[in-house]
Amino acid sequence: MQAVKITDHGGTEVIDYGEYPDPEIDDDEVLVDVKAGALNHLDVWVRGGLPGIDLELPHVPGSDAAGIVTEVGSDVTRFEAGDRVAVAAGVSCGECEFCRDGDYALCATFHIIGEHVQGVHSEYAAVPEDNLIPVPEGVDWEVAGSSTLVFQTAWRMLIDRADLEPGESVLVLGASGGVGHAALQIADYAGAEVYATGSSEEKLEYARDHGADHVCNYEKEDFADWVRAETGKRGVDVVVDHVGGETWRDSIRALAKGGRLVTCGATTGPNPETDIRRIFWNGLSVLGSTMATPGQVDDVMALVWDGTFEPAIREVVPMSETAHAHELLENREGFGKVVVKPDGELE
Repeated sequence: MQAVKITDHGGTEVIDYGEYPDPEIDDDEVLVDVKAGALNHLDVWVRGGLPGIDLELPHVPGSDAAGIVTEVGSDVTRFEAGDRVAVAAGVSCGECEFCRDGDYALCATFHIIGEHVQGVHSEYAAVPEDNLIPVPEGVDWEVAGSSTLVFQTAWRMLIDRADLEPGESVLVLGASGGVGHAALQIADYAGAEVYATGSSEEKLEYARDHGADHVCNYEKEDFADWVRAETGKRGVDVVVDHVGGETWRDSIRALAKGGRLVTCGATTGPNPETDIRRIFWNGLSVLGSTMATPGQVDDVMALVWDGTFEPAIREVVPMSETAHAHELLENREGFGKVVVKPDGELE
């Protein structure tokens, strides 16, 4: 088969698209004929090399994909050939103390398809049954293949970890990015007053159209000062920060007393300075969040499938142009997800 391959860690020059051994499924796995996938910033980090993760190279990246089941293992009971499915990339053991308690995202051996093990940006992919969800007829492959990772992540952040209540206020940083544009819609759906940041008028207009009540161009003004001015110096109840080092101090400064900062990423660096005095004096909570439980995935994806939430797609490219797709993410061009499709699907 043809697959995207990372041949070494480095820049986009290490990305190749070519022949790769056909996958063989285990008893609990499903063979998926991939129709579409999508990039996340995670793919950029994997390409560059992540501390503590020693990948076998060449490595097939990709955590988002959707397609049609062509074969099932002997122990598979939920799917059969011909079913439409999407990948939910978080893998848990099902046996540790956290899994037994139902919080699979805290599994002691939790890992992510495409990050720690081979991914799904290929013509065919062998995926554990537990990491697939049904896709209804009528849902476009571009939507099905681009929405699971960011929407499950944003849903767990806001609905579970931050325990967002109707009438509260939420600041979403980078509201045009993958997690950002999902969090924007979820916060609006939950009945919050939504504040959003972006780097251009086009991105801010998108935010307005998808739930933002107030918008700020962070290239032109300090977003923490803006939030405090907009809220009469009160601040917001929740900040969604997936940016990391560059925004951390201002994210904390933007919070109201008793506010919650929820984070799932560190795009601009993992070790920011923190004003601990502001945290304890204002009774703030800092909440980490990674991916979601199977039940949370089901809940949020039902709202994607019925059109309540709309994944933004900035561009669709063949998998042979994955290097270009990486450049789009790194250069912060446009808003939403970059979809990749096997070249054969575009012929």
